Amino acid sequence: MRMGETFAPARAAAVHCAELVGHSLGRGPRPEESAALMAAWRRDLARLLADELAALLSGDRLDVSVSEPEPLSGADALRRIGPIAANTLLRVGAQSGAGGETALLSLDFATAIALTDRSFGGDGRSGGTVPEALPRSAALLVDEAATMIAGAITRASFGDMPPPTGASAGGEVIVRSESAARLKPFALDAQTLLFTIAVANHEGCTWRASLAVAAERMGRLLPGDGRNRRAPGPRAAATGMTAPFAAMPLPLHVVLAEFDLSLARLQSLAPGDTIPLAMGRQVPLMVGDTILGHGTVGTAEDRMAIRLTRCPSIVSAEGVAS
Repeated sequence: MRMGETFAPARAAAVHCAELVGHSLGRGPRPEESAALMAAWRRDLARLLADELAALLSGDRLDVSVSEPEPLSGADALRRIGPIAANTLLRVGAQSGAGGETALLSLDFATAIALTDRSFGGDGRSGGTVPEALPRSAALLVDEAATMIAGAITRASFGDMPPPTGASAGGEVIVRSESAARLKPFALDAQTLLFTIAVANHEGCTWRASLAVAAERMGRLLPGDGRNRRAPGPRAAATGMTAPFAAMPLPLHVVLAEFDLSLARLQSLAPGDTIPLAMGRQVPLMVGDTILGHGTVGTAEDRMAIRLTRCPSIVSAEGVAS
């Protein structure tokens, strides 16, 4: 059927203001919207970290807070971190991998050592002389904690929505260095946001780390709307039989004999002197001052060896048994 006449619109078509049109075309959220998204991201990140890091820190119940960002230049952020620290460059975000965003995580050596002490069941309090180089056990813990933090940052960027198709739900450690400047996480003149992550347990310990993100990258880490809470999944507590400590070598020694000498005899010892040894049938196998077990001394493949005869629970869930 052909229409015999045309119809005019009942009213003029809507004409939207430039601000509304610009927003719908991807201009980005307004400042108040960005502030709300930033606050939600900080809350989600703190919640995720409290769950993740508890497994690494002897199952502690943790209170975690993420501070409001402090805007700094890249150069000022590096000066704030200092010339030497446990620095880790992270890859995070919905496209972690080649297309993800980068962030800089930094802990001072004293904090890294205190966290390592707590992970082994100690009180986790800073004290004593801080070494010039990070011990291997502390370096392993920093890597493990950094991987957890990178994953938490990525999941916080999704809000409470499932990851986009093909996107990784975790993050990764790119490289670690004692010099933050060597990692080149952002340009020296770039605007940078510096966050402080505070982790506290219920025994009065508080550990702090710095997280620095280039401001232009931060917007891509903030979640969108439509937040539906998801309960965090269960996570097994870290033990001495799991990463990162399971592969760490420990020096052991066998005590063949012990004897007493007078101070006068000790001072008169000279090359060629013979000292008789009374070796017991059972000798102890030790790590440091802790006895792991007992055994008998013999040979195996033309080398001296010890055959263990008694091993009273050499390794417990918390570490070496005392």
